[in-house]
Amino acid sequence: MINEKSPYYYSKEVFVRYSEMDYHKMLKPSSFLNFLQDVATVAADRGGFGYNEVYPKNLGWFLLKYHMEFKNYPQNIENLLIKTEARGYNKLFAHRDFDIYEKDGDLIGRVISYWALVNFKDKSMSAPNEIFPDKFDKVEKREDDLSFIKVHAPERVDYKEEFKVRYDDIDVNKHVNNMHYIVWAFEALPKTFRDEYKPKVIDMLYKKEIQYGNVVLSEVQLDENLARISVKNKETEEELCLVQAEFEKFN
Repeated sequence: MINEKSPYYYSKEVFVRYSEMDYHKMLKPSSFLNFLQDVATVAADRGGFGYNEVYPKNLGWFLLKYHMEFKNYPQNIENLLIKTEARGYNKLFAHRDFDIYEKDGDLIGRVISYWALVNFKDKSMSAPNEIFPDKFDKVEKREDDLSFIKVHAPERVDYKEEFKVRYDDIDVNKHVNNMHYIVWAFEALPKTFRDEYKPKVIDMLYKKEIQYGNVVLSEVQLDENLARISVKNKETEEELCLVQAEFEKFN
């Protein structure tokens, strides 16, 4: 769980607008990832290693992995409390955890993530503790830590969809914002499935960038309530992101 006494602890109350819900009044997964990114950005700025510190060094924070577990995926909830903690580093990866609460209520989800400091010129990664030696210590494991799941590519293609990368998909780091990958991944799932199921566990592995104007191909293998999804560059067939998601039926 989050250590609220950590110097890198930060929390924020989030109001869920109707535009961020689907017609089941369930929080859109893309909106949820936006909340996480916004909270992480503010927390990093407050910690002294955010955008204003890394950009002058020609570096940017890039998301590598997410693992999310939900006791109850947000639905019919207007206010969330998101707590986050920068846990330190392991090799070239910075760790950040999130705990998600219904405001004034119970814990409803937990998220762990890996981030990398990437040089814009040559795409090389820099060790966080070398760039910010006074900010990052090695991660110390805790008994209740979540673990990343090994994400497998689909072995067959049950469903697929194509998407063109738009100008509005590009973020301040001049690459496609990470939330768009879950849109592309889940959009390839059948509507009948999404009308019946909500996310329980989601793992995302970000592998490659894609540029404005390229075409994205999302391929899905769906076995009952488990989806394995590969988001690819259609032209090169390079994998951009792998998603593995376990769903459960709506209450």
